Amino acid sequence: QVQLVESGGGLVQAGGSLRLSCTASVSTALINRSGWYRQAPGKQRELVAVISSGGSTSYADSVKGRFTISRDNAKNTVYLQMNSLSPEDTAVYVCNVGTKWSLDYWGRGTQVTVWS
Repeated sequence: QVQLVESGGGLVQAGGSLRLSCTASVSTALINRSGWYRQAPGKQRELVAVISSGGSTSYADSVKGRFTISRDNAKNTVYLQMNSLSPEDTAVYVCNVGTKWSLDYWGRGTQVTVWS
C-alpha cells in the first residue's frame, strides 16, 4: 500500500502561482510514473501533468508553458509548480502514482481556487 500526501493548494488571485507537493510513503525508485490530475465541479477528471521514472514529462495542452512537474527523489516528493493561474484552473488537484508492481494509487486531493 502506498500513501500519498498532498499539500500546497489554496486560494490565489488570477495571475498568481502555487506549488503543489505530493509525498509518497515509498521510495520513488519503486514508482514508474507520477502525475497530477484535476477535477472541476461538473467536469470529468483530467490529466494535468505526468513525469516518468526517467524524468520525461508530459502536459495537458491547457497548462503547457504555465505548469511544471518535477520531483525530488531524496524526499519521495513530486511537485507541480503552477504559474499564471486563471479561474479555469480552479479544481481539486489529485496526485497519482503508478508503481513498478503495476498498481495505481491516488491521493485525497487538494483544492485550488483561483479568483479574478
